[in-house]
Amino acid sequence: MKQEVRQTTTDDRERKIYRVTIAGGLVNVFLLLFKFTAGILGHSAAMIADAVHSLSDFLTDIVVLIFVHLSNKPSDKDHDYGHGKYETLATAFIGMALLAVGLMICYNGLLETWQALNGKVLPHPGWIAFVAALLSIGLKEWAYQFTMRVGQKCQSEAVKANAWHHRSDALSSIGTAIGIGGAIMLGSRWAVLDPIAAIVVSFFIVRAALSLLRNAFNELMEASLPEKMEDEIVEIAEEEPEVSEVHNLRTRRIGNNIAVDMHIRMPGSISLYEAHLHASNIEHRLREHFGRGTYVALHLEPLKVNGQYVKPSE
Repeated sequence: MKQEVRQTTTDDRERKIYRVTIAGGLVNVFLLLFKFTAGILGHSAAMIADAVHSLSDFLTDIVVLIFVHLSNKPSDKDHDYGHGKYETLATAFIGMALLAVGLMICYNGLLETWQALNGKVLPHPGWIAFVAALLSIGLKEWAYQFTMRVGQKCQSEAVKANAWHHRSDALSSIGTAIGIGGAIMLGSRWAVLDPIAAIVVSFFIVRAALSLLRNAFNELMEASLPEKMEDEIVEIAEEEPEVSEVHNLRTRRIGNNIAVDMHIRMPGSISLYEAHLHASNIEHRLREHFGRGTYVALHLEPLKVNGQYVKPSE
């Protein structure tokens, strides 16, 4: 029965992630086509760069769909802890895609700015490019909001990363709109604002990418959970009657789940049956607090005095 409940929950989580990712993908397809068209017709390098960003968004939507499906596979003989690391890999791929896009936009912006400073006359952007930038800001911020809500509800780092990819596109479009709008209103001599805007936007994109890559790298390297979460784990364990001390705490993240390994001291005089009940209560409360998929490993020890375990008879 428990296995059926867990499978239903997993299937529901996967369906929610699929729906929100497909919705974001449709927004990306519309925007990348419109942006490419507006960038070409409006002679805007910043808008074409923005269109490439939307293309990377669409590609990462595909990555999320594939890897979330793989991560939701149940534990098997070869993977006792499940397949949650696939979501970590998805987050890493999204981060690398964002980093590549940010560096490319920065390079193209620097190149065009340098050419303009050396006398090259840059094309004057048209109004269609400006309209496309404003539309992108609205749609991508909307996509960020509904994607982040699902990512937090499903506790999926990959979906949250994809949400930030949506927002980075919105930020990119804000810079693009400022550059294009300034170039249109101030005249052809200020057309250099278009590539300058692309450079500014690229820094936001690179910063977001490095943050995602750092989080994914920490998970792949089995980094411990944040200190606040570890304090919560100890507090939950120490609330259990008969528990006198928690030590040797080790934690890590496995995709959207966490793993907890710790030693717990109880009086040596209590029975194995009582110790088991206390341990089960701790496991239950940890899963209740951190999620049903939390892995818990407890090692029970008797009390210690002056470095020596206390025998029940003493």
